[in-house]
Amino acid sequence: MNSIGNVIGELCKVILPIPEESYLGNTDSSIAICTLSSMDLLKKISNSELLNHISIAGKLLSENKGIDSLVRYVITNNAIKTIIMCGKDVTGHKAGHSLLTLYKNGIDDDGRIIGSHSPDPVLTVTKNEVVKFCNKVKILDMTGETNIEKINQAVDSIS
Repeated sequence: MNSIGNVIGELCKVILPIPEESYLGNTDSSIAICTLSSMDLLKKISNSELLNHISIAGKLLSENKGIDSLVRYVITNNAIKTIIMCGKDVTGHKAGHSLLTLYKNGIDDDGRIIGSHSPDPVLTVTKNEVVKFCNKVKILDMTGETNIEKINQAVDSIS
């Protein structure tokens, strides 16, 4: 099953190439923004003053490799304390739902996100890494929000 998923993933890269984009901002900021599948929102943030007030902005498209990358990045970046999750969740993969579920429930012994409704919510991060992640950050759930002014207000309220 996993090899079929990898083949489909590689095929998607060819048919629908999505750039691996994240934008670094102010390294002293404790705030990261995750725009889920909203690429236009990510671009707007990258070209706005908001980028000077956050550590990083990026997307989250998958309930497995994407979350693995996010967890590893956050636990190795000492500054990040808050993740603002905004934008539209990925239809089918439900990466945002899985991230919130991971934050609430963790993973089982097989690396599966407990309670996730995503098709393949299996992570390679360890339970220890998940615990570090969950203890280190707070997630502000603004899923569905694409208005950059409202996101900016959220950043202001945290700062």
